[in-house]
Amino acid sequence: MPTYAVDTLTDLATRALSRAGANAVMASITAKALVDAELQGLASHGISRIPQYAMHLRNGRANGGAIPAIVRERGGAVLVDACNGLAFPACALAVQEATRRATEFGVSFAGVTRSHHFGAAAHHLQPVGDGGLVGLAFGNSPAAMAAAGGRHPVFGTNPIAATFPRKNDPPLTIDLSLSEVARGKVMIAAKQGKAIPLGWALDRDGNPTTDATAALTGSMLAVGGTKGAMLALIVEILACALTGAAFGFEADSFFVDEGNQPNLGQAFLVIDPAALAGRDVYLARVETLISEMMKDPGVRLPGARRRDVAMSNQATGITVADSLAKELEALAR
Repeated sequence: MPTYAVDTLTDLATRALSRAGANAVMASITAKALVDAELQGLASHGISRIPQYAMHLRNGRANGGAIPAIVRERGGAVLVDACNGLAFPACALAVQEATRRATEFGVSFAGVTRSHHFGAAAHHLQPVGDGGLVGLAFGNSPAAMAAAGGRHPVFGTNPIAATFPRKNDPPLTIDLSLSEVARGKVMIAAKQGKAIPLGWALDRDGNPTTDATAALTGSMLAVGGTKGAMLALIVEILACALTGAAFGFEADSFFVDEGNQPNLGQAFLVIDPAALAGRDVYLARVETLISEMMKDPGVRLPGARRRDVAMSNQATGITVADSLAKELEALAR
């Protein structure tokens, strides 16, 4: 399996997306985000997405010429139209605006509408935490989970991320999807003909299943059962009802080549600690909490493993499976 330096892999990814029809800004921002996920060991949101994105660009599910724009604004609230392009440029604009407005008004909410898959949610919050602000990110995805008590997919796996700046350490970063397990794991099991554990998914009739193929035509189970499903509902409303974007059940799966433009939604909430108890008080309280958490030797702060993996991969390079490397090289040509 080949190993690529980060810059080399980023260039390869950029060229692959450009050849598929993404404009220069979209290709560059998207490639950097996917390689950053790969660098942190998040393969499901890394460069394995490039063939999928390339196909969507070619068949019109994503608009490669899109230039995101602010379409509504009032005080700390702003709405960005992704114009059916890949999500990353629109999310970057939304976060930039939310950061600027939070600094001015104390808090800001930036929504993104008519968007696409936005990758690892925490990626978008990096400039927020690095800038000393608190940030939350929400995004929906094509339907994969049923509502509480239901059996047909209504909600996406709907990730939530948060970043909390610290005094002398990297920000505390939290990133999770709301399904019991990533849908990609079920897809891998189906391809390999392996069973999945009970508690991961339901079949199309709403019955618990260990059959991965049946699970893919059914629905994923929410983490924490009813509570997870309620959180997914909250994300759908925050990211879609407020932005005018499509709900998960209105978007065709990312895992098929043909389908509609997903028109998904994302939302970013940014808060300036200085506007509330004050920056010094906030930082001191965060450290008090972390100190209490770390009294137990088994505690590992969220985001720490990703940083460790990223430092290692930055030094050694990123190893890519042969089949994916060949596909990327072909797309880049």
